[in-house]
Amino acid sequence: MRPVWIDTDAGFDDLAAILTVLARPDIAVDGISLVAGNTPLDGVVRNACRMKAFFGWRAPLHAGRDRPLLGPLVTAQDVLGEDGMRTAGRSLPDEQAPLDGRNALAAMAAWLERSEAATVLALGPLTNLAALLLARPDLAARIGEVMWMGGSADRGNHTAAAEFNAFVDPEAVAVVLGSGVPFRMVGLDACRQVPVRLADAAALRACGTPRALLLADLLEGYVRIASPDGSRPMALYDPVAAAALLDAQAVRFDPMHVAVELAGTHTRGMTVCEWRIPRKAEANARVAVQADADRVRGRVLAALAGKEPSQ
Repeated sequence: MRPVWIDTDAGFDDLAAILTVLARPDIAVDGISLVAGNTPLDGVVRNACRMKAFFGWRAPLHAGRDRPLLGPLVTAQDVLGEDGMRTAGRSLPDEQAPLDGRNALAAMAAWLERSEAATVLALGPLTNLAALLLARPDLAARIGEVMWMGGSADRGNHTAAAEFNAFVDPEAVAVVLGSGVPFRMVGLDACRQVPVRLADAAALRACGTPRALLLADLLEGYVRIASPDGSRPMALYDPVAAAALLDAQAVRFDPMHVAVELAGTHTRGMTVCEWRIPRKAEANARVAVQADADRVRGRVLAALAGKEPSQ
């Protein structure tokens, strides 16, 4: 079993990514840490506890940081809604599984202490991981890879220059990059190559199971973020990073040097990707440059439907 830790701010695309990972029988999700991002931390905790109760997850949930390393929290509630999960009908039931008593940093540290070449799938701001590496830099050597959905080698989404997860806590991005841990970045430019549409929600709904009906309504609500009438496709963000973790053929990565802007008036949170390696800089990351849309979407939609992926 390949051990994986998931760090998340518990929106719909986070849920889809987690279900995609859990669909693989050779992956052991040893823990899920929660971080403020899509909503304040109490909303993230509520969503994650409802997810665990409905889907019967076994991995313990650990509450983490409720704010960035520096400055106030910025959320995506203006886009995603008050609870961070838009829907066309059904929502997660109110029943909540309990949190684990240990906080996220203590739980992650304990996991890394007994792990070697550990994999972290990060689906939100990197605050928890950065705080851990600042407190316990000795644990960096225990991390075999961080796979992060965040950043962009092109334009942003929260601002013209910055992707949301990077904008929320750019200092955390800088800490993780500076730690020397092996780092793969799945940014907006790769995720935008994998669109989902209302037809995907309709196909999921046709499965007819309670799980599929709930996820179809959440997927439709997610698609309608791009356009209220559903006429435009929506990029599938976090699940692209999950697919890249599971399938070496799903996403192509190139070595780059990634730096994050911390001070620019218009560019704070921008991830600057230098691709002229090694002439201009030494690589400190591998950045997603091309996604196989059919391969990724097929794997994710199969996981949502509770089926085995075709690849």
